[in-house]
Amino acid sequence: MSNQLTDILEKYWGHQSFRSMQEEIILHVLEGNDTLALLPTGGGKSICFQVPGLAKEGICVVVSPLIALMKDQVENLNQRGIKALSITSELKKREVDYLLDNCIYGEVKFLYVSPERLLQPLFIERFKQMNVNLIAIDEAHCVSQWGYDFRPPYLSIKDLRAYQPNVPFLALTATATKEVVEDIQVQLEFKKKAVFQKSFFRSNLQYVVLNEEDSLSTLIRVLKNVNGSGIIYVRTRRETQEIAQLLSHQHFSVTNYHAGLSIEERTQKQKDWQSNKTLIMVSTNAFGMGIDKPDVRFVVNLGAPDSLEAYFQEAGRAGRDEKKAYAVLIVNGRDKLQLQNNIELQYPSRDTVKKVYYAICNYLRIATGAGNELQVDIDFKAVAESFDLKLSTIIYAFPFLERAGYFSLSTSVNHSSTLKFLMQGKDLYEFQVRHKAFDHLIKLLLRSYSGMFDSAAKIKEADIGKRFNLAKEKIKTLLLELHQLEVVEYKPSSDLPLLTFLQPRIDQKQIRIPKNIFEDRKALAQTKANAVIDYAFENKICRSVSLLTYFNDRTAEACGKCDVCLANKKPVNLSNLAFKKIEESIFSALKTNELAPKELISALRKDYSKDDILFVIKWLFDNEQLTYNNLNQIKKAT
Repeated sequence: MSNQLTDILEKYWGHQSFRSMQEEIILHVLEGNDTLALLPTGGGKSICFQVPGLAKEGICVVVSPLIALMKDQVENLNQRGIKALSITSELKKREVDYLLDNCIYGEVKFLYVSPERLLQPLFIERFKQMNVNLIAIDEAHCVSQWGYDFRPPYLSIKDLRAYQPNVPFLALTATATKEVVEDIQVQLEFKKKAVFQKSFFRSNLQYVVLNEEDSLSTLIRVLKNVNGSGIIYVRTRRETQEIAQLLSHQHFSVTNYHAGLSIEERTQKQKDWQSNKTLIMVSTNAFGMGIDKPDVRFVVNLGAPDSLEAYFQEAGRAGRDEKKAYAVLIVNGRDKLQLQNNIELQYPSRDTVKKVYYAICNYLRIATGAGNELQVDIDFKAVAESFDLKLSTIIYAFPFLERAGYFSLSTSVNHSSTLKFLMQGKDLYEFQVRHKAFDHLIKLLLRSYSGMFDSAAKIKEADIGKRFNLAKEKIKTLLLELHQLEVVEYKPSSDLPLLTFLQPRIDQKQIRIPKNIFEDRKALAQTKANAVIDYAFENKICRSVSLLTYFNDRTAEACGKCDVCLANKKPVNLSNLAFKKIEESIFSALKTNELAPKELISALRKDYSKDDILFVIKWLFDNEQLTYNNLNQIKKAT
């Protein structure tokens, strides 16, 4: 079996041997065992399900959180001659139907889907018929993190076991605490617990925390001292634009990225960055997951992250080629307050949650005792304006109502326009006689779509307009008029999320939010925030040791090159500020000329002591920022 696996690896990926722990994980999976694999970013997680998926007959179903992530992996597999496809919300029902048929009857080896897709009846029915050899859950920390907080369908992945009980689960992630490791296995209902964990230590990655009030000046200083491609993470969409403009004025090669940009803009910006046409990407956390770019030389987080899990993921995108790279966190005193405020915002009071329930029901005009299984488009902005609430209040309160079982919300499906005839027979005929302006349209509708008297049919106004020689918007207007005249029930297409009532409306006083949904999750969020504060503002423990200990890796030793370790090595009288000034002076002196060691020291002696200069020069050599040319002169490393 081992030879067969190596043959697959070499045939499709050109490697003659596996990386550390990959083969052990693969063999464990091929024996039919549920498996949780924790490998560092860039550690080759995808190989762990792609090789066993190819080694066995049938198809491997991969549950993945992001459309971009699915597309990248599918494209990569197809380029290697491996048949793979993804089913995303961009596809129409007929296309989904066709692709699922291919998974049953074709030669597809990998099917990528979102967790929301697993809940849809069409997928479930086809999944039952597939010859599934493995179910892989990529970015598995989302099961524990997002499953509770943002995307409840993650907690339903385990339901697949009912349809294919003998198929093993392989969960993969690069970040998980001891508690999350346990929770992933519980939520996925592992038959037997099994965890393969490789140390998260990255010898090539240098962690730095800079506590500076003027964060933008600090950012510019950092960027002037590093070369190559990088990512700067900020909190808001507005900041991505403002900081990208600031850096552009400073002559950096930079662009910005956030989820509010069009698909075309995001795609082009990503391509330019990946090809190094643009070197620096300023982004919200919407960018980066699944991005396969090995030569990222630095990741800067401007402001404290919400959790060390998020920070470790983002920082880990640097140096995947195993060459020297930097993970820089720039913070100031305001970040502590911001972290606490975020918890209060994300975990509103029970009374606030009840007010949001009341506002949603009243906005939709749902009477007490009514609404069970009702599905309706919901505009949270309109709800907020109607009931004098902040939109952010509704956004953060709604997940608690969802997890408590009152509503569900779908944002991943495209709601097509639907039409159902309410009039029929003699009544419809008489209406057509009295309203000649609608007669031709009604006949065209009845010829084009079947079953419209029994149930709502999905329609396309553009197609109807072509046949009727009218613009799409004019067709919509005519259909709305028929709706108002109660001839049809017409629901135009919408990009609003679809809200489903999971139970009849109850009185506001009867709303119950279980303790494990509210207090326990808030307490966990507070613990995560405290861990970020400890990492960012306590300067006593090696940054690498601090991070790895958080993820329960007790084998970590001091890295010797983070800001804490370097501070411990410095002469007592050499402050961080003095170190940075000497460093900048060295680079300035070498900007136009390469100098012999004595010449460099002489150029700086009027401002700094010889011992301090020698210490900084030695540190820069040790960290591969300085090197020698053929004449034994010092120059800046490239």
